Amino acid sequence: MRERRSGFDLDWWLLAIVLTICLVGLLEIYSSTHGSSLHGMQWKQLTWIAIGLAGMLILSRIDYNTLLDQSLVLYLVCIGALILDLAAGHSRFGARRWVAIGGVDLQVSELAKLIIIIVLARYFSEVRTERLTLADLVKVGLVVGVPAGLVLLQPDLGTAMVLFPVAVVGAFLAGINWKHAVAVVALGSLVAVAGWNGHFLKPYQKQRLSTFLNPAENPRGAGYQILQSEIAVGSGGFWGKGFGKGSQNQLGFVPVRYSDFILAALAEEQGFFGVLLVILLYLALLLRLVDNAQKAKDRAGMYIVMGVAAILAFHVLVNAGMVIGYMPVTGIPLPFMSYGGSSTIFGFLALGLVMNVRTKRFVN
Repeated sequence: MRERRSGFDLDWWLLAIVLTICLVGLLEIYSSTHGSSLHGMQWKQLTWIAIGLAGMLILSRIDYNTLLDQSLVLYLVCIGALILDLAAGHSRFGARRWVAIGGVDLQVSELAKLIIIIVLARYFSEVRTERLTLADLVKVGLVVGVPAGLVLLQPDLGTAMVLFPVAVVGAFLAGINWKHAVAVVALGSLVAVAGWNGHFLKPYQKQRLSTFLNPAENPRGAGYQILQSEIAVGSGGFWGKGFGKGSQNQLGFVPVRYSDFILAALAEEQGFFGVLLVILLYLALLLRLVDNAQKAKDRAGMYIVMGVAAILAFHVLVNAGMVIGYMPVTGIPLPFMSYGGSSTIFGFLALGLVMNVRTKRFVN
């Protein structure tokens, strides 16, 4: 069959949903920072979106089979970049996770998300048995565990956690024995306990993980972010206080209200109704990704798209849970809404992979 590959053969519905989410984010960033020293961040975010869109279009034109063929090289580059980042990256807020590229600081760990999606897509697509063996699961665990461990050393617990949903979703799609699944969960629990009792987590990370269960115990310290966020969400009611009229938001009580806690700022100003619309947008985004996965021409394409869906879904679930106090604060942004160059560019590059798979759906 003739290859249908056109610069216009994109999933326009998917792109429209994402750009709508971006627009909501820009408006809330403007509202959150207007009149403060942070005023103008919406223009920087608009720049990240434009760069991300350009990156998406470029990546959508590179045959994903070429990326799959080079997955080992990409993985080694990823590991090398993470090690270099630990040795010579820029420190900020107590973490060493940024490198300067073209005068702009970007997080290498965001690149790791894309490469893990590609590497695992190739691995799972080449498994020919009906069920994954225990050896397969060990290999997948090592493939994800090495970069996750390096990211954790930065330290960046949130991004380290984000790498694992790709493996979990891929393993279930590839076929996993339930006994093996139970064994993996048990092993993961043991590693988590060892990490908690050992030196893998910083004291402030342990405090964040434990404080969300009862933030009122330390309202001026570790519980401050969660309590202020919950106050903002609750005070918005059903319809919200109105654009630019959220007192928790405007007076700066909501922490990083333009980034990780942007959903709390939105809830205060637009209420439950506004949040519901945004959640529906994310649901529509995930459904479009699943639709693209089903239409992929091969298993590798399907795994790539589902890997993107797994990461975005994990971001939304953890961020929303964090804002309402059901998840610990781990610094995971809301995709396409939160301010941030690295996360925004990663989001659009991930969409570029999806568009790439979509353009090949009619190719034999």
